[in-house]
Amino acid sequence: MRARALHADVLVLTSAVLQVNSVLLRGGSTAGAGVGPLGVIEVPAGGQGRAGESFLIDSPVLPEELEMLPSVIEQARFPPLAGLLATHGDWDHLLAPMAFPGAVLGCAESTARRLAAEPGAAQRELRDFDAELYIERPRPLSLGAPQALPVPGRLEIGEQEMELHPTDGHTSDGMAIFAGWAGVLIAGDYLSRIEIPALGPGGGRGAYLATLEGLRGVVERAEHVVPGHGPIIEGSQALEILEQDLAYLRDLGERGVQAELPQGRRSREQRRVHERNAAALGG
Repeated sequence: MRARALHADVLVLTSAVLQVNSVLLRGGSTAGAGVGPLGVIEVPAGGQGRAGESFLIDSPVLPEELEMLPSVIEQARFPPLAGLLATHGDWDHLLAPMAFPGAVLGCAESTARRLAAEPGAAQRELRDFDAELYIERPRPLSLGAPQALPVPGRLEIGEQEMELHPTDGHTSDGMAIFAGWAGVLIAGDYLSRIEIPALGPGGGRGAYLATLEGLRGVVERAEHVVPGHGPIIEGSQALEILEQDLAYLRDLGERGVQAELPQGRRSREQRRVHERNAAALGG
């Protein structure tokens, strides 16, 4: 697992598999904080490194990565977690409760509805993934009773507020989270440099287009965009990716499987995703 600090209040953790990004977010900066080895935040002696409260957004994947999370929070001098957040209901973004049993998992109302309508789906998909890669876990995944958050909306974190923006199209649910004071947008499975737009179960081309247009103004304010999978993106480049994704989805609607994939995202796996997208649209 790699760690990179984008701001004194923002630490991005990237899993060794699927390049899944999770984010430790603290409300309230620490004066004099710096970035130490592996991008972990270091606070000078006497600093107020634990001021405010913290949330973990999404999750790493591997058992040893999840096991490391409490010590990462300790090393970064972040306060204990106030709660967990998930950008959407895909299994690879829901594993944080395995590291923090009993912690409240917050999600968009649309995600809470999806999880209630698909009981056990995330657990089954996780078991299939683990079986394929011979991964053993110390305990099964238990999501408890997720807390549904109104989206669009705002959520307090310490002395700050996170903006919650609706995202659907990839799936039927989700939210992007903007930490405006830090200039960081946590986008979920949107705006990736390594993945094309994927129309998953419950998703749709029209909804995806609307989500991208709805995020445009937020992307324009962001210094960094953290996608669900892949490298962190600087704000100006995120706008380029947004335009490429819009162009791809429009072309997909017009030409189906003949649509052109975005530059740099034409791997064999992304061509398979494209074929599934076209099939979903009947093209």
